[in-house]
Amino acid sequence: MRRSRLVVFVSSLLLAVGTALTGAATAQASSLAATGGYVALGDSYSSGVGAGSYISSSGDCKRSTKAFPYLWATAHSPSTFDFTACSGARTGDVLSGQLGPLSSATTLVSVSVGGNDAGFADVMTTCVTQSDSACVSRINTARSYVDSTLPGKLDSVYSSIRSKAPGARVVVLGYPRFYQLGTACLGLSETKRKAINDASDHLNTAIAKRAADHGFVFGDVRTAFSGHEICSGDSWLHSVNWLNIGESYHPKAPGQSGGYLPVLNAND
Repeated sequence: MRRSRLVVFVSSLLLAVGTALTGAATAQASSLAATGGYVALGDSYSSGVGAGSYISSSGDCKRSTKAFPYLWATAHSPSTFDFTACSGARTGDVLSGQLGPLSSATTLVSVSVGGNDAGFADVMTTCVTQSDSACVSRINTARSYVDSTLPGKLDSVYSSIRSKAPGARVVVLGYPRFYQLGTACLGLSETKRKAINDASDHLNTAIAKRAADHGFVFGDVRTAFSGHEICSGDSWLHSVNWLNIGESYHPKAPGQSGGYLPVLNAND
């Protein structure tokens, strides 16, 4: 009995010490990321389209003070903060116009890209304006692109990031599922909603694989957005916005602060 209690005590002590050390290591990693330079790359999901409060100097890139990179930088005060993410960006745009601030002094990089390469806007336009079969067909074309072409384009982006910022922690952010299924909801059919969600999962799987192969962290936002999809009653995503079509299917401000920011915080 005494031996059993001793074993339990020692085990508990070791667990507590291990937890404390893990927490300290995590805090140290986060502290190191915060004390160096932070560069936020990517597309509209990183720039903050749909969140409002756009920085006037960012023009059509529509960088928002409510976007997760800006919120992270405000909270952590990195030594430098470069916000180059831009609405509509594809992998080629990141390579040609966003990597300039990266350097050996960069300790944290976030990036979301790939959706526009796969034809995100055209997919959603087709699904909103055409039949179930046309929507599914367009999605299948996008899925084929994700399988055949996108991995190489992501490799080019990720390799360039690592080359220019060799010591940085790189967090690759994915995309949320758009719809809560199985609920009464005006708009797209259940067939379209499920096909769109499945396509988002397919895209996330491809991005996560390429990120892992480069030693980067994949920030999966789908769990954070669970219960806040379109048709949920508390959506963090815009549905079709006919008054501002560019905001359609993008995160609102709560999606940036409650969906993306916690995922970056957990992986920085």
